[in-house]
This record gives sequence, C-alpha cells and structure tokens, in this order.
Amino acid sequence: MTGPTHAGPDTATGAPPNARPMVIVMTLVVSAFVMILNETILSVALPHLTGDLGVSATTVQWLTSGFLLTMGVVIPTTGYILNRFTPRQVFLAAMTLFSLGTLICALSPGFPVLLVGRVVQASGTAVMIPLLMTSVMRLIPPERRGATMGTISIVIAVAPAIGPTIGGLILSSLDWRWMFWSVLPLSLAALAIGLVTFKLSGETHRTPLDLFSVLLSFLGFGGIVYGLSTLGHGGSGGIPPWLALVVGAVALLVFVLRQRRLQRTESALLDLRPFGHRPFVVAIVLSALLFMSLLGAGAILLPIYLQNVLGVSAATTGLAVLPGGLVLGFMGRPVGRLFDRVGARPLVIPGAIGLAVSMWLLALLGAGAALWMVIGAHILLMASLGLMMTPLLTEGLSVLPANLYSHGSAILTTLQQVAGAAGTAGFVTIAAIGSASATGTPDAAGLQLAFMAAGVIGLIAVGVSFMVRRKPAGDGPSEDSPTDDGATGDGSPEDTPATPVAGH
Repeated sequence: MTGPTHAGPDTATGAPPNARPMVIVMTLVVSAFVMILNETILSVALPHLTGDLGVSATTVQWLTSGFLLTMGVVIPTTGYILNRFTPRQVFLAAMTLFSLGTLICALSPGFPVLLVGRVVQASGTAVMIPLLMTSVMRLIPPERRGATMGTISIVIAVAPAIGPTIGGLILSSLDWRWMFWSVLPLSLAALAIGLVTFKLSGETHRTPLDLFSVLLSFLGFGGIVYGLSTLGHGGSGGIPPWLALVVGAVALLVFVLRQRRLQRTESALLDLRPFGHRPFVVAIVLSALLFMSLLGAGAILLPIYLQNVLGVSAATTGLAVLPGGLVLGFMGRPVGRLFDRVGARPLVIPGAIGLAVSMWLLALLGAGAALWMVIGAHILLMASLGLMMTPLLTEGLSVLPANLYSHGSAILTTLQQVAGAAGTAGFVTIAAIGSASATGTPDAAGLQLAFMAAGVIGLIAVGVSFMVRRKPAGDGPSEDSPTDDGATGDGSPEDTPATPVAGH
C-alpha cells in the first residue's frame, strides 16, 4: 500500500475554505432523495409493464429485484471506494451513473434494455447513502450530528413512501417511460449543482483492490439478497433460493475471514473493525430489526392486508399508508435534535416498545377491522420507527474512529438491504404457510400469523434496546468501546487505526 494522497482540504473540515458544510450536505440529501424515490416509483407500473413489454409477471419483477440485488452487491464495496477516491469524485461518478441509467430506461425499447438501465441506476444509488452518512460525520460537529442525520432519515423514509404515489399519478395519464423522463431533469440538475457546490476533497489511500474479495462480496451478499428476494416471491424460476442462500452464506464466511486478514495491512475491501465497538453492534442489530419491520411488515404485509382482507382499492391503500410515512419523515429532524440533547437510549427504548405494540395491534385486527384502526396502528408503527432510526444511525457511527466512518456506513447500509429482504421473504412465507393451513378466511389467518411473527421481532427489539448506552454519543470511541486491537482479536500493531482521512 502506498501512502495517502493529499487533495489539499482544509484541516478542520476536509473541505476547501469556500465550501460550506451544510451546502455540501444538502446537495447530497437532494441527490439521495431523487435516487431513492426512483427505487420505488416503478412498483405500481409492474402489472402494466407485463402487458406492454410482453413478459411474464415473474420476469418483470426483476426490474425491482435486479435493482435491489445490484444495491446489495455494490454497497459492501463503498467502504473501499470512499477511501480510495475523494468525496467529490465519488459524488460525480454516482450522479453520472444514475443519470445515464435513467436515460437508458427512458429510451428503452424493451425489457432487456430497461433492466440494464435499472442496474446502472442502482450502481449509482448504492454509493450515495454511505457517502451522505460519511460526509455528515466528517463535516458536522458532534453536538449537531443528530439533527443533520435526522435529515437523512427523511430521505430514507419519505422517498420510498411517496414513490408509488408519484408513479401512480404519472401512469394515470402518461406512458410509463415518463417515470424516467420526469426524474432525469432532477438528476441532471443535482449533478450540475454538485459540480459547482460540492468542493469537499479528502485524503485518499491507494490501497490495491483485492479482486478475490470483490468476487466473494458478489457471491456472498448477492447470493443472500437474491435468495431472500426470490424466496419472498415463491422461489419461482431461475436459481433455487436455497442454493443461492447456501452459496451466499459460504462465500460470506470466506469473505469475513479474508477481510480480517487484509485489514491488518489496511487493505480490506470492507474493514470489519467497527464490529469491535459494542454500541455500533447494538445499533446494527436494532437497525436490522427496524428495517425488517419497516419493509417486511409496513411496506409488504400491510398493503396486502388492506387489499386482500379489507377489500379496499389500491388508491385507498396508498392514501391509508401515506400519513404514517409522512409522520416518519417529519420526525427526522426533531428526533435528531433530541438525540443531540439526551442521547439515543431515552428515544430508542420507547420506540422499540411502540414497534412491538403496533405489530401486535395489527395481529389482533381481523377481517372486520375499521380502516381508521389500521391507519392508527400504522401511524404508531411509523412514529416508533422514527424514534429509533436517527438515533441508531448517529449512535452507531459516532463511536467509530474517523478512518472507519466509510466502512461503518457501508456495513450499516448493507445490513439494511439484507434485513429488508429477509423481513419481506420471512413474513410473506409465514403468511403463505398460515393461509394454507387455515379455514374460513385464509388470507386473514395467514396475515395474522405473519403480524404475530413481526410482533415477536418487536419484542426482541425491546430487549436489545436496553443495551443502548446511557450517555450521549461523543466524537469518537467511548469507554464502552474496545480499542481497534480488540476489534481484530490478535492485538497486532497492524490493527491500530490508520491516519484519519481529511475532515478530522
């Protein structure tokens, strides 16, 4: 490994004197919002695309599954990417890829080209959230990180929630390609603004790229995300889900062992030393449970329950879940400010309790439930997740040394993707098992069983929430966290942190 290459940043913030931190952060927030909005905007058009493109329902699902699979494969490499290239270079590359993919989708004559465009889009999207998290940690003082990270939770929560609504409005009067034509100007505008305002440079490390680690990452994370996603769709067609999961698990084990060896020379593709910090591990576990509930129960089970059991229309379903999504988004910055004052524990514990209560309320609702009851339970679920999301993101990263911010954000984002896929697959499978063994109203019985499983997840989250540390997060490792030597377990001098990247 050669020495770091200096890009001439300001020693205090990592940005040149004419770059304002909040301008950079807001540029990233707007860009990420456009990208994540696009992740779900196509979901309402899948039935329409089946006929228009002349493909089966199983095939057209790959427009969503392929996007998620690409995210799952690319995100683990972002720790290396963010250390190897400057933030400005990564931002411009990500927005260029996303804009190019959007253009390909808008011009696509058929399914194969459309799928290629989605993969290119996802390649750019995968880098943006880790870049956003890492930039906040490098630019924003510890006492204001909670409020700023609250803005990120708005992006993560609201953009996917309103994506289907916007997609439905476009599809009601225009061709499906306008879903991409309408996003393209926003993407190009964000790229142009970033080209002018995004002046954040940084120290880069010319670490050799370990191609074997890239292959293991592809097989490991790709296999697990693919297996869980296809299992959630019934496992029809392609590679059997169980085979993908086995291959993914074995490859992931080898990947972990190789990273532990490579990180001794600061050359790991994904540095695993953040797992040596207990508050980070607690935040990781709770974040995984949170995203299982958000994506598996909130985004998948609830719409099925509303339409198949209560018999409401798709339009009514979209309106019914909108208040909860807005509540989750609006809570971002206020909860972040509270975190800056009181820390994570007083917010995460009541949030976990609310998560468990909301899931058991949904499990108790049957075929005769009033719509307002479902909306109320969903608002409670989203408000509870809002109390947890920002504190966990900020707490998990704040305990890490500066040189591990990029790898920590990559780990967080990767496990969010895996947890969302696991929640979707698990809850849908449980609902199918419950429906097959039920009499009378099988859909209601199956969904009740799935919501009960989600309720158990909520109870686990309550137990784990009491492990969140009591004091507010500081600007680096606390006494609760082991040293980096302890993170690898061998105490070798190579395990000490590298020189922090510029920005600290």
